[in-house]
Amino acid sequence: MKVRYGTGFATLVQFILLSLLGIANGLNSIVTTCHNTGRDCISNLIVSLIFFIITAAWFAFIWILGYTAQERRSKRLAQLLVAAELLIAMVAYFNARHHTDALSLVTSLIDLALAFWIIILAILLIRSIGRGGSQRPAPASSGAGRPRRRRRPTTGR
Repeated sequence: MKVRYGTGFATLVQFILLSLLGIANGLNSIVTTCHNTGRDCISNLIVSLIFFIITAAWFAFIWILGYTAQERRSKRLAQLLVAAELLIAMVAYFNARHHTDALSLVTSLIDLALAFWIIILAILLIRSIGRGGSQRPAPASSGAGRPRRRRRPTTGR
C-alpha cells in the first residue's frame, strides 16, 4: 500500500489512537483521584467524561477535514489541516513538558509525532495541487500510459 498524500488515513489513525489513549488517561485520572480522595471521585468522573467527549469530537473533526482535503484535493482544506495540526502540536508539546505521569507523557509524544506526520502529508498534498497535475490518478486496471500493440496482418492461409 503506497500512501503519498494519505491525510485521510493518517487523521483516522490519529483519531483512533488518541481516543484510546484519552480513555486510558481518563481512567487513570479517575482511579488516582478516587484512591487518594473519595470526595472528588464523582466530580472528576464527570469532568473526565466531558473532556473525553470534547477531545474525541475535535479529533473526529480533524479526521473529516483530513479525509475531505485528500478526496477533494483542496488546497484551502489542506492549509486548514496544517493550521489545526500545528495547534495540536503546540498543545501536545506543552502537555509533554508538564506531564503528570508516564502515560500522559507517552500520549503527548505520540500526539506530537502524529501531528508532525500529518503536517508533512498535508504539505505534500498542497505541493502536489500547486503543480497543476491531474486531479485524480488513473485507475490501475485501465492500462493508462501503455501503448497499444498492433496485430500483424494475416496472410490468408
